[in-house]
Amino acid sequence: MEKILRQTLLYDFYGELLTGHQRRIYEDAVFGDLSLGEIAEMQGISRQGVHDLIRRCDRALEEYEEKLHLVRKFSETRKQIEKIRSLAGEGGQESISLSGPELSGRLEQIRTLCDRVLASL
Repeated sequence: MEKILRQTLLYDFYGELLTGHQRRIYEDAVFGDLSLGEIAEMQGISRQGVHDLIRRCDRALEEYEEKLHLVRKFSETRKQIEKIRSLAGEGGQESISLSGPELSGRLEQIRTLCDRVLASL
């Protein structure tokens, strides 16, 4: 499952950098869950050709991530936002019951996390 999630994120961020032919085959294999044989027949190429193309696409997407770090930044930003939401208490009763020092401390943590998110953009 982890591999599919990573492939999906990489494709979401960098898929447009692949050629149209690469995108079609990669989408059929990863998202369409078609077999190599089915894709090969539809595209008029060999199973080995499909396999090699998918591996090249995976490698290219990973190389884009190594250079640009967009998926890593997205994941880090998401974690920071989840932490902010947790600290804010999602608007529940918990935030109402905080005393002055507790509330001030929590607000300072939220400010710090917001600054990190903004700095990463």
